[in-house]
Amino acid sequence: MSITRILDAVVAPLPPSGPDTVAVSFDGRARLTYRELRERARRYASGFVDLGLSPGDRVGLLLYNDPEYLPLFFGAAYAGLVANRLNFRLAPAELEFILADSGARALVVHASLLDRIEAVRDRTALEHVVVIGDVERDLPPWAVPLDGLSGRGELVDGPVIAESDPVGLLYTSGTTGLPKGALWTHANLVGNAVTQALRWRFSQRTVSLVPGPTYHAGGLEAVVAPTLLMGGTAVVLPSRNFAITHLLDVIAAEQVTDCLLFSFMLSEMLRLDDLEARLPPSLTHLIIGGDTMMPWTVAETRRRMPGVRLTQVFGLTEGGAIATCLDDEDFESQPGSIGRPLPLSEAAVVGPDGEPAEVGEVGEILVRNPGVCAGYWQRPEANRDTFVDGWCRTGDVGTVNADGFLSLAGRAKDMIRCGGENIYPAEVEKVLTDHPDVLDAAVVAVPDPKYLEVGAAVLVLREPVEGDALRAWCRERLASYKVPRHVVIRPELPRNASGKVLKYVLREQLEKEIT
Repeated sequence: MSITRILDAVVAPLPPSGPDTVAVSFDGRARLTYRELRERARRYASGFVDLGLSPGDRVGLLLYNDPEYLPLFFGAAYAGLVANRLNFRLAPAELEFILADSGARALVVHASLLDRIEAVRDRTALEHVVVIGDVERDLPPWAVPLDGLSGRGELVDGPVIAESDPVGLLYTSGTTGLPKGALWTHANLVGNAVTQALRWRFSQRTVSLVPGPTYHAGGLEAVVAPTLLMGGTAVVLPSRNFAITHLLDVIAAEQVTDCLLFSFMLSEMLRLDDLEARLPPSLTHLIIGGDTMMPWTVAETRRRMPGVRLTQVFGLTEGGAIATCLDDEDFESQPGSIGRPLPLSEAAVVGPDGEPAEVGEVGEILVRNPGVCAGYWQRPEANRDTFVDGWCRTGDVGTVNADGFLSLAGRAKDMIRCGGENIYPAEVEKVLTDHPDVLDAAVVAVPDPKYLEVGAAVLVLREPVEGDALRAWCRERLASYKVPRHVVIRPELPRNASGKVLKYVLREQLEKEIT
């Protein structure tokens, strides 16, 4: 099944959802029904074909969250193109690498980002640049406004799309090297939507909200796609200047039922004195991504939002966006766990020899599900290393307990090798965040002349606490070699767009400060 079937179904004799149902609400200020979304997407598809683009060609989308984002994405899908959704925070050199690596022939870019493309366009394969947004200056001769793409009729006699055809190219964050493009097929996108819709019982009555960027798997593949699959309404917030109060205003105005939040957003929400007064009765489900929830956030959510069920999710771009989840009823009995696989999904923990790890033994986490991507774009060696017999090696290490619940021990490359002993940061971070005055924690390796590496803890505190007191807290709960040698206090931790702590940034900072 093609992902465009979600929209084509509205014109079927027996549509699963009314064509005049709101499909997408952009911040409550712009709304598109399923019929309007399909019509606009097919006009964009016609425009892409008129540019001379052929099935399989890559088209870049360098945009903020915008009412036109989903129509453009589906328009590319109708034309058989591969949408390469780009992070608007990237510098020109980073954009140059991705555009050149993907071989994108066309790009749709927001006017305010055009200068970044102008600086690198000649070193890419770009033939067409389409500009969206208010244009305050004359466009260069090689760029055209969005009207030049949308002023066509709907696509007629479009290409026949097979479920194995590629539809999306999402580049990984590249925190450990050059980014790699994860190639998603139509089957991947549909399968990923099905597993989520089944698990969370989405329906036509679902009104979901995603605050993150649409270029991210956590902004389209997660929650939005399964909502559209079931004929519900997806609410998208604008990019930049995120404010938790605005998020709550939109939740109330749009009567949101299910909301995806990154863990730090929930922490910020729980600090509001008037939270209870802001919450509408419609909100019944919070899906938490990024880092696992800290104990205090679980307890506070239970106390202040008793009618809201919690779901902790784990996944990665290559592995289908969301692979496992911890259900609401398991938070107390399985603290810190990332749960069990979604429907149609599998997960495993394996040792260095590739054999299943014993209960409680640390090993690499593998996932297998319909959303595992078709592979990395033009990276045969990385494909052989990451994708094995349908399994995706996540690069995360963890354990499975006797009840079949997974827990993270950290990234394989984040492991600290201290005097011949392995330290898994997630274990230490959990102990630190159990402290009543620790709001957030990240543990990273820093060089040490005696032990090669030691752990350094970077903490965000609720109330001032001495480093010696925090180390004593750890010493009562951990082996001595796991106790952080250094404790650094910061007002916040650096995070990427998916809410995950940028540990490589912390390592670089601490190596200068400590060594």
